[in-house]
Amino acid sequence: MSRSLRMLFIFGLILLNVGCDQFSKSVARAHIDATERISVIGEYVVLMKTENKGAFLGFLSSMESPILKSIFLIILPISVLIFILRMIIVNTDLDRFMIVGLCCIIGGGIGNLYDRILYSSVTDFMHIDLGGIFKTGIFNMADVSVMLGTGLLIISFIKRKEISLS
Repeated sequence: MSRSLRMLFIFGLILLNVGCDQFSKSVARAHIDATERISVIGEYVVLMKTENKGAFLGFLSSMESPILKSIFLIILPISVLIFILRMIIVNTDLDRFMIVGLCCIIGGGIGNLYDRILYSSVTDFMHIDLGGIFKTGIFNMADVSVMLGTGLLIISFIKRKEISLS
């Protein structure tokens, strides 16, 4: 793949992730009231809107210092995302699982960062509860992107391990 086509693929995939996340959050903000619970599949999949002032599952939301909160929720994530993006661009021997996974993580990270900067919180609106089998906190499409990206990274590492063992 040529360098320009590779760059187009990388930035296109990141923008696709950010766009899906921001579109879904704007729909949630416009159509789900703060006290509303919308059943999608019974009580198994429910839409409910909440504003998360922290990180994953509200982590750091009760931090008192605005300076430390900005460092941990804005400056540090921006630095990590820039580092990952640079790694994807510079390192041309990454497999497709690794590239797509890292692009999903960057796109999800940008989506949530955008919310933190613009709204001082991240809009979460989906909840899954499969009884005792599986239960999530309230999450959004950026979180789905990050989890999908992490899964793809795991697949990439497993495939590399299998190749090195052969």
